[in-house]
Amino acid sequence: MSTDGLPWEDIATFSTAALGAIATAGAWLAARRSAATAETLTRIERDRRHEERRPQLELSMENRFQDHSILNVHLVGPDELGVVEFVSIRVDDDDKDRSNLTPGGATAEDISNHVWGPFRFTPRVDNADEHGRALGSFALRVGRGRPFQMERTRPGLWMEGKTIETWQDEYRGHPIRLVINCRVGNEEWVLARRLPNEPY
Repeated sequence: MSTDGLPWEDIATFSTAALGAIATAGAWLAARRSAATAETLTRIERDRRHEERRPQLELSMENRFQDHSILNVHLVGPDELGVVEFVSIRVDDDDKDRSNLTPGGATAEDISNHVWGPFRFTPRVDNADEHGRALGSFALRVGRGRPFQMERTRPGLWMEGKTIETWQDEYRGHPIRLVINCRVGNEEWVLARRLPNEPY
């Protein structure tokens, strides 16, 4: 019998139960840490694999010094992709904020649809939209490419007094900005590319 009136057997039982609870809590914490580590490693590996499979595109412009040019889009790799089922390309605007721009005669929709850069896709050619902003989607096989017609942009109809020459002068040396979406199964990549716009 212990001095406080509890039998030694009871003290031993309580001690064993307490140690068991501590061990259980420790095991639970270790399992949680292990699961979190495994989840982190899985995510890192998934991201690495996704990056390895990123479509490698080569873009080039022919006849850049003329009003109409050809954008060549070539899928170089990686070989394991075989075919990129979904490719879409849109022309991105320059980096100026026009959210508050309301010139006379232009609507917000006019400003949004206008391509603010040196080149656009030729409207309604090669499955381009009516503004020359974007192409309809298409597939590309590794090792193959496709040409698309582009043209120099013009000032908006509301830009009174601005000629094609003065408009294009504003974009001398400015790159042709493209945003490319690629999708294979459930994987998707968004690629931003810039092509040089040399004076003509």
